[in-house]
Amino acid sequence: MHRFYLPDAPTGEAGFECALSAEEAQHAGKVLRLKTGDEVECFDGRGHAWLCSLRFDGARATVCAREPLASNESPIRLTLYQGLPKLDKLDLIVQKATELGAWRIVPVGMARSVARVDGRDAERKRERWQRIAVEAAKQCGRALVPEVALPVSFDKVTADMAARELMLMPYELHQGRGLNAIAPGARDIGMLIGPEGGIAPEEAQAAQAVGALPVTLGPRILRTETAAIAALAMAMLRFGDAGGAVE
Repeated sequence: MHRFYLPDAPTGEAGFECALSAEEAQHAGKVLRLKTGDEVECFDGRGHAWLCSLRFDGARATVCAREPLASNESPIRLTLYQGLPKLDKLDLIVQKATELGAWRIVPVGMARSVARVDGRDAERKRERWQRIAVEAAKQCGRALVPEVALPVSFDKVTADMAARELMLMPYELHQGRGLNAIAPGARDIGMLIGPEGGIAPEEAQAAQAVGALPVTLGPRILRTETAAIAALAMAMLRFGDAGGAVE
C-alpha cells in the first residue's frame, strides 16, 4: 500500500481529515495515478499511522483517517552519534539508521573527521538529512521519523552521551567484549561511531569517562558506514526487536 507523510495531522486519533502537501498530492495523482476512494497509509513522523481514504479536488488531495495502525517501533530508543564522514556517506548512514530503527541521529565533528559542516551550511545539510530520514521511514513502514540533529563538536556532545542509560562505543582497538556480552534490559541506548579515521585515543578516553563502554564489532576493520549499519543491527538484535517479539 502506498504511504504518505502527514506531518500536519491534527491528532493521533482516527476520524480527522487533512490535506496532503502539494508535493505529496502531485505524487499521488500524477505519478501513482491514484483516484478518489483509494486506500492509502499515512503517518505523521511522531509515531502515529492510519489507514486512510483519499479524495481529490483538482490538484488538491485530502485524506480521511479511518483507523489507526499498530506501531512497529522498537522498544528501545537508540541514539546514533555518528562521527562526521564524507557527506555522501552520511546520506547512506541516515537512510539505513532510519530503516534499522534509530530514534535520533547526531552528526559529530571529531578529531579525524574529513568533513566540516558549520553555519548556514550545517542547517542546509541537516534539512537534507531529515528529508532522507522521512523518505526512509516512508519506505520501511515506520510511523516515527528519527530526529537528525545539527552537527555538533565532540566536546559538546559528551554530556548528552552521559545521559544515556547505556552508552556503547565500537572501537577498533578494543578486542574483548562484544555486544552479546552485555545484558539486555536498557531502553535508552547511545552508539558512538567514529569517522573514516576512527576514534582518536583522547576521544575514546573522554567517552569512557562519561560512561561509554568500548565494544568490538569483530576482528575486521569496518568502514564507518559499515560500522554504523552493523552496530545498529547488532544492537537491535541484542536489545530491540530485530530478533522477533520482545517480552
